[in-house]
Amino acid sequence: MKVTILGAGNIGLASAGWLAHAGHTPVLWSAVADELLALQDAGALTCTGILAGQYRLAVTPDIAQAVADAPVVLLCVPGYGHRAVMDALAPHLQPGQSVIINSACSLSALYLAEQLATRGLTLPIITWGTTLLTARRQPDGHSVAIMAARQFVDVATLPITHNAQSIALCAGLFGARFRAQSDVLATSLININPIAHLGLALCNVTRMERHESWPQYHYLTDGVARLIGALEQERQQLAAAFGLSLHSIEEHFRQSFDLPQQELADIAAELHRRRGGPAGPQTLDTRFILEDTPYGLVFAEAIARYAGLPLPLHTAAIHVASAIWGQDLREQNNILPALALDTLPPDAFRRRIRQGYA
Repeated sequence: MKVTILGAGNIGLASAGWLAHAGHTPVLWSAVADELLALQDAGALTCTGILAGQYRLAVTPDIAQAVADAPVVLLCVPGYGHRAVMDALAPHLQPGQSVIINSACSLSALYLAEQLATRGLTLPIITWGTTLLTARRQPDGHSVAIMAARQFVDVATLPITHNAQSIALCAGLFGARFRAQSDVLATSLININPIAHLGLALCNVTRMERHESWPQYHYLTDGVARLIGALEQERQQLAAAFGLSLHSIEEHFRQSFDLPQQELADIAAELHRRRGGPAGPQTLDTRFILEDTPYGLVFAEAIARYAGLPLPLHTAAIHVASAIWGQDLREQNNILPALALDTLPPDAFRRRIRQGYA
């Protein structure tokens, strides 16, 4: 099956290798043509780690060419790239195609659904609660190290009536590791990266500024785990306010990496013992904050405000991160203002996150 992959970073390259190994035909697109040059020159993508091999890929900076005749489009860009890529993608989608957002953030599925609705088009927009693969693109630009494939990924589709078919589609591409979630709000809240990355970044910020090499699980110490755990309590309170059931951050790690430990600090210590990494960021220019705070914590704060629920630690953490990074991180989310969710009555909001604009 032809699968168009939008984005040539860590997850885009890893997904391309995974799909090629499974016998599918991935086509890799990037808005930055230079990102594709190394792949074109090398003639193949080299994968190391849990998947080892070389795979020839079609690559193109032309999104119309990339999307044409592809039954599935897999979006693999950071949250801050969702809006721009969706704006480029929407005019080229046609009936019969499905879009997978890998992974969901800030209800961006609603943004794409609204763009399609202006064309009178409704397609299955499939959201994953987290990435299936963990990976690092290598400096040569044509290699990727794939560290892990998660055992379970939560899925919600817009409209939700397509969810069973969407899970079957995902399983056909990546194996039987997908399970149903209730709606796209759940998959936007289920990703634990925003709270985990914020805790790690705030507590290790001087290491980042000094460009130190630090294995992140080793530095997820008891104190860092307590901060993340307090943020996790607020995340669970927010989910409960909308009647959602989300697995805990500890359960996320246990399921993702088949671990027996119960406490977050113990889980981190075991991951460090097994893997020794990955390394934490070595600069303040990191998605740990610049993606995960605007599109994770700021999003959660906004949804909580809509529900009348205070999230004091989220709010304080956003203020502190904004002060350290020297920018108002609340202003960096370009999806939320476009959705205008605060104008919707509660019943309309609940319909929107299940039905979209159908």
